[in-house]
Amino acid sequence: MTIDIPHNIASLAMQINVNYGQFELAIDQRFSLDGIIGVFGPSGSGKSTLLRSIAGLEKHLVGSITLNQRNLINTKNNHVVKPQHRQIGLVFQNSRLFTHLSVHENLHYAVKRCHDNRLSLGEVVELTELAPLLAHNVVKLSGGQQQRVALARALLAEPKLLLLDEPMSALDQRSKAKLLRMLLTIQKKLNIPMLYVSHSLAELQQVCDNLWVLNQGKITNFGNIHKVIHQLNYSNLHDKQTSLSLPIELINNGYGLTQLRLDAEQTILLTTQKYFNHLTQLRCFILANDISISLKKIENTSIVNQVFGKIKQINQQQHNALITVQCGEQDFFVMISQFSVHTLSLAITQQVFLQFKASAVRTFIH
Repeated sequence: MTIDIPHNIASLAMQINVNYGQFELAIDQRFSLDGIIGVFGPSGSGKSTLLRSIAGLEKHLVGSITLNQRNLINTKNNHVVKPQHRQIGLVFQNSRLFTHLSVHENLHYAVKRCHDNRLSLGEVVELTELAPLLAHNVVKLSGGQQQRVALARALLAEPKLLLLDEPMSALDQRSKAKLLRMLLTIQKKLNIPMLYVSHSLAELQQVCDNLWVLNQGKITNFGNIHKVIHQLNYSNLHDKQTSLSLPIELINNGYGLTQLRLDAEQTILLTTQKYFNHLTQLRCFILANDISISLKKIENTSIVNQVFGKIKQINQQQHNALITVQCGEQDFFVMISQFSVHTLSLAITQQVFLQFKASAVRTFIH
């Protein structure tokens, strides 16, 4: 597939095949690399194999990969750029640090290997908030701290592309949230494109601008993060959801609730978090099972969100139905029983109200 990409935007072209007999990764596409790109798919779909191929660690690869007009590999011409010369950073699920060295010594090793230092050690330490830990041996650090050291080490190599292979899979929620916020700050300040592999759509939804979906060794979908997540709702995705990015209208209404602007007439309320003070726009999501449908607006209820819209699609799934409701310019996805569809006599173009609690509007990193 050919995509026109401006010359000032980083790009990645792949025409590759990796064959392991029972599994085959086959990609023939060209992408722009702008911001953080999510890579999502079930186990065994080829996500890690894809990253290893780009990084130069995949021995079974046949084909070619070009990053920013620079050919990294072309097996037809026997042209191969070694991994250490590709200017690609890779952060794994485990930190893979030198366990006999301190944090500072691990980072200094990366500085020595970079021949064109534009970033100073101090700048990277500040970005990754490692100053208090520099003298510590890495084995004494928590999992989240170790991953921050691994991230800092990758940045000190001054990569043209940063690959993140499920770097938060072993971390607790608080450590994940901290590292996700850090990734956003780093990407914004350094403008390094990132490919971020994760099994968690909640993580990807919070930090990625675009999403690649892998299935059985092929990229089956790619595009805007919210649109692709909504398209996944019609597949076997377990946690079907409405993915939102909305402007913050009011941080605290006096009752601990933040108000988001949905359209000219409607707002959404969710629980206020301290990090909202630094934001003007908020990414959030609502699981389809957390939304109910009413034929009229309910008075005297504790459910604070009631959003008006029109039924766009009814998709039957066994004994349930996935209802797509258009509210302004935004599609909402609601999972209810087919019994409820029958009882309410729901039909396409019917006007309904969606109801959900403030706590149902979720943000992963806040």
